[in-house]
Amino acid sequence: MRSPHMMTKRVVVAAVMALVVSSAAGAAQDVLWLRLFLTDGASLVSYGEYARVDDRVIFSMVVGGTADQPRLHPVTVPARAIDWPRTERHAASARYQRYAQTRGEGDFLRLNNDVAAVLNEVLLTRDRARALAIAEQARATLVDWPREHYGYRQKDVQEIVAVVDEAISGLRAAAGVTSFDVTLVALAPPVELERLAAMPSPRDQLDQLFRVAELTERAADRVALLESALALLSEVGASLPAVDAVALRRRADSQIREERAIDARYDQLAQRLVTQATQAAARARVGDVERVLARIPREDARLGRRRPEMVLALHASVQGQLDAARHLRLLRDQWTLRRSLYFEYQRSVGSQLLQLVKSEPLLEAIRRLDGPAPDALVSLRARLAGGAERLERVRTPADLQVVHDLLIGAWRFAENAVSARYRAVQAADVTTAWEASSSAAGALLLLARVQQEIRTLLEPPRLP
Repeated sequence: MRSPHMMTKRVVVAAVMALVVSSAAGAAQDVLWLRLFLTDGASLVSYGEYARVDDRVIFSMVVGGTADQPRLHPVTVPARAIDWPRTERHAASARYQRYAQTRGEGDFLRLNNDVAAVLNEVLLTRDRARALAIAEQARATLVDWPREHYGYRQKDVQEIVAVVDEAISGLRAAAGVTSFDVTLVALAPPVELERLAAMPSPRDQLDQLFRVAELTERAADRVALLESALALLSEVGASLPAVDAVALRRRADSQIREERAIDARYDQLAQRLVTQATQAAARARVGDVERVLARIPREDARLGRRRPEMVLALHASVQGQLDAARHLRLLRDQWTLRRSLYFEYQRSVGSQLLQLVKSEPLLEAIRRLDGPAPDALVSLRARLAGGAERLERVRTPADLQVVHDLLIGAWRFAENAVSARYRAVQAADVTTAWEASSSAAGALLLLARVQQEIRTLLEPPRLP
């Protein structure tokens, strides 16, 4: 079973992937293109922001479409495959340039206007203490602004801070404050501008699909990426050199066939080992199941360790059979210890149980309101008389008490059915006959249950 932690991680990953894909709803020209540099020097282009969740990186990759309406494929690659220092430098540059092109000047203008309004309020406020508090709050906002805005216009903000500092010094002097604080301004790290990424060409998209397929750990995801590559080749193949298009198609087809062949080999392995484990567990052969469990890593190594998720599921399935075998072994050992008690009980109640079994046709007739004949009814009443009391005097093992109570109940129902039928015959009373029918039905039902329970007790336990 999956742990709650694993379940939570899957939910987080699914939510992040949904957010990544939903970014395509905005206009393509407004998107931020980011490069993910791999440790081998290659790079992948992310449509919008990527997300790092534990040891995975999730992003949207363009697979066909146009610059205005690209088709996106959400992908996941291992975080260890990413050159993080280089990727983060590029991301900082891209975010800075994107901010500068879109909102930077507008935000900086609003900041200027806000500072001017604050300084004007400081000049007009006669309460010097309040004016000082306003100025200090404005300074704190200014100090934080570059870090919160990608370091944009950082030097200009420093100049504004210097102006505000002069105002603060004057206010402190006017208020008679002789002490002063030295507050250093923490600058945002400098941004090295790099060339912005753009929508990859069809050939680059194909190369990225194959590269991500190599990095992807789940076989189903690899096949989906390769199938996307084939679909993209069908769409843009005419724009590629014929030799390249043929080679890429063969490569995708070959890899898909290989993945499916590997799936088939692992499916056969899983079916064979689970069957062996299930058969051994049904016989309570714990050692045999343990040997099947020990074979899993060896068989996985023989197949090249290509399907970790399937091996994990196989291991869990065989482990479940091992747990079942151990439990069945305990049940059978318990049964062996108590077997003599079960057979002794069967001998002690066997004659009376047989008496009820022989009475079944007559009880069935009572249930159907179809007899039996009066002489048979009288004979049956004599045979059943006092049987419940005799059964109550039988010494019964504790784990057989439920079965024994059912047997006593069946006998009492049979006695009541016969007595009620006799009274119904005497008075020709249909209502009493129906009462007899209900008691007979109860007797037959409990008798069947007793027979089944005793058969179960006398046989070695089995897996459900």
